[in-house]
Amino acid sequence: MNFTQSFKLALKSLRTSKMRAFLTMLGIVIGVAAVIIIISLGNGLTGMVEQQVQKLGVTQVMFYTWGRGDGSTMELDSQRVMDFIDSHPEAFSGVTPWVSGGQGVRQGSNEFKKTGIYGVSEAMYRPESGTTLDGEPLAKGRYLQYVDVAQRKNVCVIGAYLEQEAFQGDALGNTLYIHGVPYTVIGVMQQQLTTMTEGSSDDRVYIPYENAMALTGSRTVTLYQATAVSRDTVGQAKALLEDMLWSFYQDEDAYYIQTMLDQVQQINAMMGVAMAVLVAIAAISLLVGGIGIMNIMLVSVTERTREIGIRKSLGAKRKDIRRQFIIEAGTTSAIGGLVGILFGCLVAMGIGSLLGGMLVAQLGASGITFNATPTLSAILISFGVSVGIGVLFGYLPANKAAKLNPIDALRYE
Repeated sequence: MNFTQSFKLALKSLRTSKMRAFLTMLGIVIGVAAVIIIISLGNGLTGMVEQQVQKLGVTQVMFYTWGRGDGSTMELDSQRVMDFIDSHPEAFSGVTPWVSGGQGVRQGSNEFKKTGIYGVSEAMYRPESGTTLDGEPLAKGRYLQYVDVAQRKNVCVIGAYLEQEAFQGDALGNTLYIHGVPYTVIGVMQQQLTTMTEGSSDDRVYIPYENAMALTGSRTVTLYQATAVSRDTVGQAKALLEDMLWSFYQDEDAYYIQTMLDQVQQINAMMGVAMAVLVAIAAISLLVGGIGIMNIMLVSVTERTREIGIRKSLGAKRKDIRRQFIIEAGTTSAIGGLVGILFGCLVAMGIGSLLGGMLVAQLGASGITFNATPTLSAILISFGVSVGIGVLFGYLPANKAAKLNPIDALRYE
């Protein structure tokens, strides 16, 4: 009996007891579906993170500084940092200080107590992309320029929420009071969130960083946002900063550097561990399904003892009997795997559509999509594992059937 005949006989055996066959493969169906769903959602989240990173820019390097240099009263001056960045054009394309100006925005009789005030330099804006280093596009007017920062001009760029609430959608050229000081609005950022709220990313004001330092009485900048020339120079940029900060502070606890690539790697590592744990849990269902297949095949061997005896008396060899039952077990698990793949794909796309919409809405990430479509590799691996489970757990019953004595098998009632 060749493979095709054995396969047809296996299908016929499954059709004679449909309910038992379905219950036998149910564990395989659930296990494969769970693996497909978990991998699909994990890939969707990973893709979403990568899209967000691409939007923000993988060349970003954030570094924080605090403490005193060499144990003296000398503090790291922002001009020294910017001069250092300018002296390494092969690694860096720019740097901007980040200074929090607290809250305290007013326009006429309206007070905006939750509006964030941030001091930055002209390097915060990338003219070539039309966005800030955080990926926020400019909707109206212009961003801060070198002359604004150098001369500490009282000009500002505001978010879409503040423009709408304070100026009814027409802010350019109007005056806004920040800590009681009048500032002229020169630009408006594009709306980021679907629903703008007070205190959100759409409720911000950007002013020259030294103006923000004057508002809060701060003497030094503790946070900087630099950009590397390209993705390939991020490591070099980080190494140069580490050397410069170490030579100044002589203390690793006085500064901290993190690149966007570091954050992506950390997120992917955590997601990889979480997915591995979830897939391992889902794989328990495959193990249970394999045990179910082995149990039913043992019952099938007992029920078909006389059939085995007849086939052996007609010349069937041990390998023929063994192959027949292994093919039946593999066919059962393969069909279960196909059903599980189909069910898993449908559920993954359904959950992905629902979950993706919620995530994008909550993050307010325009242009970011969540795609939970299963990959071809995940489907092929799941199918291969399901067939392998059937063959592995079907070998013991098949071997038992192959070893039956034909005379004893013919006498079996």
